[in-house]
Amino acid sequence: MDSDTRQSVIDIDSVSKAFGGLQALSNCSLSIPAGSITGLIGPNGSGKTTLFNTITGYERIDSGDIRFQGKSIARATPEKVFRLGIGRTFQLTRIFPKLTVLENMHVAVQRQGKGHLFSSWSAAHEQQKALELLNFVGIAQHKDLPAGNLSYGQRKLLEFAFILIADPQIILLDEPAGGVNPTMILYLADRIRELHQRGLTFLLVEHNMEFVMSLCQRVAVMHRGSIIAQGSPEEVRNNPLVLDAYLGEGVQ
Repeated sequence: MDSDTRQSVIDIDSVSKAFGGLQALSNCSLSIPAGSITGLIGPNGSGKTTLFNTITGYERIDSGDIRFQGKSIARATPEKVFRLGIGRTFQLTRIFPKLTVLENMHVAVQRQGKGHLFSSWSAAHEQQKALELLNFVGIAQHKDLPAGNLSYGQRKLLEFAFILIADPQIILLDEPAGGVNPTMILYLADRIRELHQRGLTFLLVEHNMEFVMSLCQRVAVMHRGSIIAQGSPEEVRNNPLVLDAYLGEGVQ
């Protein structure tokens, strides 16, 4: 286990979650240091997405606790979690395909509790911020296109911008590189690094080991609902248990 001494932004304390006879999380504990980029890896079915769902209010834990900045969020709704400052993407993008790209950003502003759904922009600076974020992720030129016309990678960038408009303190990325071409993966990594330099914290689930090991400062490994190893990418890369059981030749 590594010895990162930075104050944690999220603490997962002995969390368990079962679905019938399936134990998805089993006394799972993990702390995410503020200002870090942490990768969460492990085989399919190890509990990574379930952990994301419990952090962000989409699933209720059976026992344990989840704290954000020292306060329990174990029973918070997804909307409350979002408004507290925890952003999250999904394996399958959640956008509004019939709305334009800019209209999707408008929905993101309204999700913060400002105005009524599909009403006009309440302030010029909100629309300007939306355009700046679309430019930041590289899709501002598509602002008037229906979001459903975007490529899969561009939809992921839109979802990323959708989250950023709320000024989150931490972003949970679920398979950000999945199904995305290599050029766009590099572009996304650069955007994450730039936001990290501004002080944003990231926790990401990813199967692309090259992406994880080149981007993350810390890596935690899940197996059967628990964290079995964590540390720097180099420490995890050289952990015989992790290499033999979970990463194999793909990370050597």
